[in-house]
Amino acid sequence: MKISFDWLKEYINFDIDINEAARILTDTGLEVESIDEGISGPENWDTLIVGEVLSKDQHPNADRLSCLKVAIGNGDDIAIVCGAPNVDAGQKVVLAQVGTVFNNDKGDSLKIKKSKIRGEESFGMLCSEVELGIGTDNSGIMVLDSSIATGTSVKEIVNSSTGGGSLEIGLTPNRSDATSHIGVARDLIAAISLEKEVELVLPSVEAFKVTDNSLPVEVTVEDNNACPRYSGVTISDIKIEESPSWLKTRLLTIGLKPINNVVDITNFVLHETGQPLHAFDYSKIEGGKVVVKKFDSEVKFETLDGVERKITPADLMICNVLAPMCIAGVFGGSESGVSDSTTSIFLESAYFNPVSVRKTAKRHGLNTDASFRFERGADPNITLFALKRAAILITEICGGKVSSEIVDIYPNPISDFEIEFSYKNCDRLIGKSIERETIKKIFRSLEIVITSETEEGLSLSVPPLRADVIREVDLIEEVLRIYGYNNIEDPAKMNSSLVVSDASIQEKIQDEISDMLGGNGFKEIMSNSLTKADYYSNKAGFNANENVEMLNPLSSDLNVLRKTLVFGGLEAVAYNVNRKYDSLKLYEFGSVYQKEGEKYKEERHLLLLSTGNTVTPSWNASKTPVDYFFLKGIVSGLFTKLGFQIEDLMMQECNSSLFAGGVELLERDTTLASIGRVNESVLKEFGISQNVIGCTINWTNLLKASAAKSIKYKQVPKFPGVQRDLAIVISPNITFADLRKACLASDNKILKDITLFDLYIDKKDSSGNKSCGLRFKFQDEKQTLTDEQVQKVMDKIFGILQSGKINATIKGL
Repeated sequence: MKISFDWLKEYINFDIDINEAARILTDTGLEVESIDEGISGPENWDTLIVGEVLSKDQHPNADRLSCLKVAIGNGDDIAIVCGAPNVDAGQKVVLAQVGTVFNNDKGDSLKIKKSKIRGEESFGMLCSEVELGIGTDNSGIMVLDSSIATGTSVKEIVNSSTGGGSLEIGLTPNRSDATSHIGVARDLIAAISLEKEVELVLPSVEAFKVTDNSLPVEVTVEDNNACPRYSGVTISDIKIEESPSWLKTRLLTIGLKPINNVVDITNFVLHETGQPLHAFDYSKIEGGKVVVKKFDSEVKFETLDGVERKITPADLMICNVLAPMCIAGVFGGSESGVSDSTTSIFLESAYFNPVSVRKTAKRHGLNTDASFRFERGADPNITLFALKRAAILITEICGGKVSSEIVDIYPNPISDFEIEFSYKNCDRLIGKSIERETIKKIFRSLEIVITSETEEGLSLSVPPLRADVIREVDLIEEVLRIYGYNNIEDPAKMNSSLVVSDASIQEKIQDEISDMLGGNGFKEIMSNSLTKADYYSNKAGFNANENVEMLNPLSSDLNVLRKTLVFGGLEAVAYNVNRKYDSLKLYEFGSVYQKEGEKYKEERHLLLLSTGNTVTPSWNASKTPVDYFFLKGIVSGLFTKLGFQIEDLMMQECNSSLFAGGVELLERDTTLASIGRVNESVLKEFGISQNVIGCTINWTNLLKASAAKSIKYKQVPKFPGVQRDLAIVISPNITFADLRKACLASDNKILKDITLFDLYIDKKDSSGNKSCGLRFKFQDEKQTLTDEQVQKVMDKIFGILQSGKINATIKGL
């Protein structure tokens, strides 16, 4: 949320530096994320002054140029040649005198000199917003308010027009009271008041008056729960036109585009007070009646953005006697809004139920300034103040008059929160005894009323504008944040103890694996645990009934909890590949969620993804694309580090819809990991055209299984090992895992390992038989092996391989 610093200072009777204000606000919980100190301009700002165009004549030698006589405030007039289409006599303008230097973002500079333009002398230049760096409008010169004195330094005007700087505040959802300049000023004053007497200066609404009752409007509220308070008034004889410069400046400073004087005033009051307003064209209110209601069935309604939306019976609408005019608290309609032909308006200032507004806004995918504030809880007691404030500005700026009494429907006033506050509890939670007068001063500065007090504590009445302060602990937090967290000293003694828990052991293991993966070139990612349900539709292995759905999703893209880490990882891959980072090795630890009947299941998983090349190609390293075996090697090292012998795990074909041609690693029928090439149809969803190899590890199951494992030191054997190679031909359905398991069953003493060193499939052979080269390692820890001992085991292996289960053909030894 952007706050104009000059605008903010209008409500504070104390001068303060923007950087000091940022520090104080951050200390009170309104974190200032960035500071824009306003325009600095060129080094010779003093050469830019306010000039007054005294006369305008056509240039004798150029159709698009004008010869001007411009007063500069010291009794002298100078000649200026100008090509701006909007320049005219009587205007106050920005004059760059001879000697002014302008710099652009390319590093080029332009120095204003005395010159002749098509034969006519010119002693300066009139400036647009672009030359001054305060806007993007270069269609003409910048025309200033006529009340500004000729000869005034433009630096003062420009700094004022840029708000004297601005603050970007990272507003937390609970601070609905700080969604306005007055709300931010209230916190700033509360902190300053601890040292100096500073007061909140609110604009006066005493000038509000009803001129006549020529345009009365009848208002009916059918749903007082969704709309606890509704206020409004009519204003006639207005003229829709461009807003004055001061009003446009205020809006531009906080990033809002001016539209017209009426709409700009409602936006101004919104950001001043935090109270959303809406102006209806009075001529569009059929029957002269406003009805606040919900429809019994779906209706179609076109909003201001030209989109036709389906209004449900759960949506609160502002209607006339014939049709809806506005989605209450969210967005106006295209038919009833203020236009250039509007002469009379009905001005609405209401308080809508936060839950109702939030659900409607999310249902229709709308996020407006109004819904932003109503969702968080606006102040029901400020509706009339904001209404009168806006009505006064409209009568002053738009030339209108108030033509009805104020309608204020508030059948069940929202009461203050009555809370008991204990000094003892405050001291205990804060860890310091704060002076009682300081505590009371803090409450008063925050407009929290002390209804009674004793030596033990206070009885407090908290206004509804502080929707987040409803308990004693909330009051203690208010005291602490205004008093200052930095003002709480560290205790002289600290009692502590160390506890070793399973959680800390698991975190240590995770850190070790992270170090290992990092050492192999993997980078950690963290994705949102909220994702979209569409990822899990029409995919084998995923049941929509098992989705953990959000009751009030932020959007359709964040409506369920993730059931796998793969989709979040692929989002990261797509993001990087689209930016030409196409060689990636990523990993993520995270929780996945699933609904099982009426219960919910949460597991921790580890995701590995690799794509592109294993190393960056260079003069001494050629392209080596990552493949299944690269990632399998990483996974094997991971399992070995946790005490597993990868060859002892059971392998079976992966049946996941996410992977193609992959395998699953199991121990005692418990799946520990799935490895494979990510399915092309899945990659297509994310716009990824290159191969991605992935592995999902059930970290919860893996840690349970690894708890029974232990890594023991084993001395290197003193006696040499013996190798035998064997060539065989097997049918296509036999896997290396089948061969290995069968061969190891032949001996458990001297046969130590079996590896596959060659594989050939003749494409011309329709049988699909595979020719394999197996390497056997034999070793005895107590003696040197003889050929007879090795051959005895090899004979057993021949028998097993040629048996009906394997049915291999021996080609050679």
